[in-house]
Amino acid sequence: MPRLCWRTYDKGVLVPEIIEEVLDGARGEGVPTIVDPKRRRFFGYGSATVFKPNAKELEDALGEPVLPGDADWMEEARSRLDCDHLLLTLGRQGMVLCSTGKGTTLFPASDRAVFDVSGAGDTVTAVVSLALALGASMSEAAVMANHAAAVQVSKPGVATVTRAELYEQAAGGVEDPGVAREVGGYGES
Repeated sequence: MPRLCWRTYDKGVLVPEIIEEVLDGARGEGVPTIVDPKRRRFFGYGSATVFKPNAKELEDALGEPVLPGDADWMEEARSRLDCDHLLLTLGRQGMVLCSTGKGTTLFPASDRAVFDVSGAGDTVTAVVSLALALGASMSEAAVMANHAAAVQVSKPGVATVTRAELYEQAAGGVEDPGVAREVGGYGES
């Protein structure tokens, strides 16, 4: 099944008319959409399947501090963004996933050394997109993306993650960063 992934850098290419037309078309065809927006038009991606901001982007957009450890707050943020899954990246804390009807799950970051965080968000978006396209659940996609981000930030600059590196991180990773921890009594099955 086709998937649609967009990564906007606020350069003006994705104007509201294009965003709306593409989202409507994707919805009409049952094509899942994965969005990693920036400031401009942050709320212009309603009905996205996956919405993946980082904590700073979400805080700026909502005008309030993010509370990733509060399942009710995460559900409210997900609802305000009108998406099925809010995947919020938290830097050194990992990422948190809030899914419609499935609660909120924290995926702790690896304690692997961080060299450079440039490109980490792009890595997460790309791996989530690939994992979903291959049939993974959203939770499985988040685990895989968390492993990939751990590898990516251990390299200088914007770097790629090889299949072998991803397998190595997932297989023996440092403190098994893919083990999800429930937040606020909620968990994803």
